[in-house]
Amino acid sequence: MMHRIWRLDPAVRDQFDRASLRVMVHMAAPCPAWLKEAWIHWLGPDRVHELYGGTEAQATTWITGIEWLAHRGSVGRPQAGGQMKILDGEGREAPPGVIGEVYMRAATGPDSTYRYLGAESKRLGDWESLGDMGHMDEDGYLYLADRQTDMILRGGANIYPAEVEAALDAHPAVRSSAVIGLPDEELGNRIHAIVDAPYGVSDAELLTHLATYLARYKVPESFEYVSSPVRDDAGKVRRSALRAARIK
Repeated sequence: MMHRIWRLDPAVRDQFDRASLRVMVHMAAPCPAWLKEAWIHWLGPDRVHELYGGTEAQATTWITGIEWLAHRGSVGRPQAGGQMKILDGEGREAPPGVIGEVYMRAATGPDSTYRYLGAESKRLGDWESLGDMGHMDEDGYLYLADRQTDMILRGGANIYPAEVEAALDAHPAVRSSAVIGLPDEELGNRIHAIVDAPYGVSDAELLTHLATYLARYKVPESFEYVSSPVRDDAGKVRRSALRAARIK
């Protein structure tokens, strides 16, 4: 919704009186840094807040717009007694700035906030993971990369679709996008972008645009154009389903 509102003509967006607006909270889907910054400048940093956490509610983070400007891209620090830490592939705690898997622990102990039916949680002792990847800075602020299951391994390099999608969505012609990995004999995966651009855009225009945002190895090698949003109304994209439909 933030993306759709920001794509409105400024005259439409600014015709409403926002004097009574106290707080705007966003959550549930990654928010590109450029979009978050635009909203902070539009509404004011004291009004824009963000929450991160799973439905399981082991732990949550919270960040104000004022904090975000000092920790650009962060989703905040753990709140209300919940704990979070970053673990590497060997289960060791990762140092600040190093991406790993986000593990959480509820202040009320394991099994106190939810229970799965027909499934088991991913645990290391009392710590649980929802499958998100990210890192923390020296001040304990969390920065998300992407879900572990959505990460694309291309020629030995880890590529996080959310980063590529944020760059694509910054183009004014793009309404929404999804990035997936498709099989490649040489590199294991190639980066494929599914782009919803209702008024049209060319591969060349997107490549020129992306060159200012991404390292070359992260730029999609193929583009597919669709006429309907690739994300649902909660802003979520089902990359696994999109990939499965294209490799049948």
